[in-house]
Amino acid sequence: MTASDWRKNMKQIAKKPAKLNRFLKYNKPKERKYGKATKPCEICGRIGAHVGNYGINMCRQCFRENAKKIGFKKYC
Repeated sequence: MTASDWRKNMKQIAKKPAKLNRFLKYNKPKERKYGKATKPCEICGRIGAHVGNYGINMCRQCFRENAKKIGFKKYC
């Protein structure tokens, strides 16, 4: 179940607090303390392919788009 799935279902049962609490107890993803899901991209929110060097905290796709703005050069 992806994050968007449980939020969509939550909207449907928002008016019934007892059902909502039970739903959240069993279906909400738990908070991560370590691993790759702890640091999403600051720009787009992707979880995988994370560049964390120098405190950048971006996915590789966003890094490629914004590298020149940040001050990186391409050496080849």
